[in-house]
Amino acid sequence: MNFDLQYEDSIRKEKQKFKYERFSRYCDFIYYTSSLDNSLRLAARILKPEKPSYILATTHGWHMSIPEFKEYNSAQSDYLRVEVDMRGRAFSDGKPDCNGYELFDVIDAIEYVKKNYAEYIIDPETVFFEAGSGGGGNALAIACKFPDYFSHITALCGISDYEKWYLGDKVGEFQDELKVWIGGISNKEAYATRSGAKLTKNLITPLAIIHGGKDIRVPISHAKEFILEARKNGKGELINFLELSTVGGWSHWENITDDQINKRDTFIVKDRNSRKVSSKIPQKGELTVGGYLVTRHFSVFLKDINRIATLRYDLTEKTATLEGFDRNEYEIYWR
Repeated sequence: MNFDLQYEDSIRKEKQKFKYERFSRYCDFIYYTSSLDNSLRLAARILKPEKPSYILATTHGWHMSIPEFKEYNSAQSDYLRVEVDMRGRAFSDGKPDCNGYELFDVIDAIEYVKKNYAEYIIDPETVFFEAGSGGGGNALAIACKFPDYFSHITALCGISDYEKWYLGDKVGEFQDELKVWIGGISNKEAYATRSGAKLTKNLITPLAIIHGGKDIRVPISHAKEFILEARKNGKGELINFLELSTVGGWSHWENITDDQINKRDTFIVKDRNSRKVSSKIPQKGELTVGGYLVTRHFSVFLKDINRIATLRYDLTEKTATLEGFDRNEYEIYWR
């Protein structure tokens, strides 16, 4: 099938439904502009709490988009919840690129909310992220590409290695999109730059990982690979892992019981509340650049987003160099 054309046609039809911003007391459907390309009009659904709270951002699943606009008569979240429709999905311009520049859409949505929803926010510097499945893959990557932005991150049944996911696709429904969004599997470096497991050297934010032991769509080996790589880089203490050994199948939460749902949800809230931090990168050190890297102090953009590099930096001296890269192959911007 011509997946690319079929997908773009479905997007075009969906976008016709929402041409304007829509608002209600507890839910807004808003549009904002990409900081990387001001021609891109992006969408998000905002769920407003009853009283000021923290920001909780999330992304949708792999084949999905944010829900359609719906008015609510009561608050649907204890947080100011930012549900991001990443580029190229049902309501946003652009093309998906699987943890490429689309992760900036999350940051842009949060920054928009900080400016326009201040009355709902306790502390704009305390920002949480939580997502599952394809969104869980976003969580593992965003933790490492924006290492000091979030206070806590939750990844549910997330993809940590996109090459492994491509080769092990037992469901038979992901390879077409991966070919379109990343390219052929022969370009292993392009898959590595998007995979959280390849970037764990950057991890400084507390991370909760939850996965079903019998998950077929995203096998639990993805969670275990991420944890193993984090431990190799001395970051294991940042991760709390909950394995629901009897849960999963062709859907992530198949066979889950009410007790297990309660255990999962309690685990998330307890870990988030007990380990939220103001993340700070060390004064100097070594980080991995998977296409790009954004910190509070500097940003690094490789000219080719499908490349991966080792960065050595010193905040005191305000120096940063990339191993094996000529200076014309990347850009560094200091805050």
